[in-house]
Amino acid sequence: MELTVVTVPDCPNALMLERRLALALAETGAVAAAATITRRTVTDAEQAAQWRMHGSPTLLIDGRDPFADPATATALACRVYRNEDGRMEGAPSVAALRGALEQALQGATG
Repeated sequence: MELTVVTVPDCPNALMLERRLALALAETGAVAAAATITRRTVTDAEQAAQWRMHGSPTLLIDGRDPFADPATATALACRVYRNEDGRMEGAPSVAALRGALEQALQGATG
């Protein structure tokens, strides 16, 4: 499983995403064993489109953004995510990340 963290330079929420991703991976041992993480920094709209970044930070799982609204265009901007309580945060929750990882693994093996 290829995980790509796509951010703009100095993204204030990149570290939050990476920490939560590490926790989610630790909770899903089989996924963690099969995962490689790549980091990409984009600096213009063309790169944002190339990496399918819907704002920073974006997590791609095998090239797909599990949290993107298909109707939303790619963007060189900050991104927020709605958590389970309905609050907006700078990264998906650990539970949401774990679910996305497990779903991607099931899709790859199912």
